Amino acid sequence: MVPTGTNLLGLVKHVASVEAGYFGETFGRPLGEPLPWLDPGAEPNADMWATADQSREQIIGLYRRVWAHSDATIEALALDATGQVPWWPPEHSAVTLNRILVHMIAETNRHAGHADIVRELIDGEVGWRAGDDNLPPVDKSWWGSYRIRLEDAARQAGRG
Repeated sequence: MVPTGTNLLGLVKHVASVEAGYFGETFGRPLGEPLPWLDPGAEPNADMWATADQSREQIIGLYRRVWAHSDATIEALALDATGQVPWWPPEHSAVTLNRILVHMIAETNRHAGHADIVRELIDGEVGWRAGDDNLPPVDKSWWGSYRIRLEDAARQAGRG
């Protein structure tokens, strides 16, 4: 994890939780499954990490159930269907399904980037997927010298 605690399972739990709200409560189609880490009295950031009693399988299972629920909402409603985001300020809470789709694309994309960085910290792998990193064709030792050059440039810029 990074110094602020961002971690892979926490990212999955967070995105699942946020998606459940946007495609659930916003359109009067609640998930039907309690997410106690989102309750008003819950610990801050409780949706950003897996507790000792939450397994990887449970978190991924939650994400899959939310995914199916979101798909059902998207299939059932027109893009101009309206909803209310209860946690947004009242003057901005009226939304369409189209707006929420765009919002969730941005939310998921942002956290997928975080996950990619955390994964690189864990296993050193980079790029698109195993066997296809979609990066310039250089050997692994090149990256070490590249990083040193970047750090040197940053230090020099900091002095200037």
